[in-house]
Amino acid sequence: MREDEEPPRFIDRRASQRMGNEAASGQTEAMERDNVQEEASVEALRQELAKEKDRAEANLASWQRSAADFQNYKRRVEQEREEIARLSNAALIINLLPMVDDLERALASVDTRLAGMTWLDGLRLIHRKFQALLEMNGVTEIEADGQDFDPNVHEAVTFGPGEENKVIAVVQKGYRLAGRVLRPAMVVVGKQDQQE
Repeated sequence: MREDEEPPRFIDRRASQRMGNEAASGQTEAMERDNVQEEASVEALRQELAKEKDRAEANLASWQRSAADFQNYKRRVEQEREEIARLSNAALIINLLPMVDDLERALASVDTRLAGMTWLDGLRLIHRKFQALLEMNGVTEIEADGQDFDPNVHEAVTFGPGEENKVIAVVQKGYRLAGRVLRPAMVVVGKQDQQE
C-alpha cells in the first residue's frame, strides 16, 4: 500500500443497520410526536370551532329576537298613532254634536209660515252638511225610539207611561264612532203604572 493511498474501508453492515434502525426509530418517534401534536391542535381547533358555532347561534337567536321586538314596536307605534287619530277625531266630533243638536232643535221649532224662506233653506243645507260630515267620519246615530232600553247605549233621563222597558221618546240623539259610543242617547223609558 502506498502512502498516498487510502486504506480500504470496511463497512460493518450490521453497525450501519443498527444506526439506520436507530435513525429510523428516531424519525418514527419524531413523526409520532408530530402526529400527537397535530391531533392535539386539530382537537383544539374543533373545540374552538364548536365554541364559535355556539356563539354564532346565540348571536343569530339574539338578532331574531331583536328583529321580532322591532316589528312588535313598529306595530304598537302604528296602533297608537291610529288610536290617537281616532281619539282626536272623536274629541272634535263630540264638540260638534251640540251644534248639530241646536240646528235640529232650531229647524224643528220653525214656524210653518216661514217655510220657503232662503235663510231657512240655508240652515237646512248647513244641517245636511253636518250630517254628511259625521257620516264621512264613520259616525252613526244610535237607534232609540221604540227600541228596548239598553243601558250601554241609552241614558234614561225619566220614566213615562208606556210599554215596560221600552224607549218611548228621545230627548237627545246618541252617536257611535266605529262601533264605540260617543254619546249615549238620552231617552224617556216606559214604565207601567203600579196601580193597575
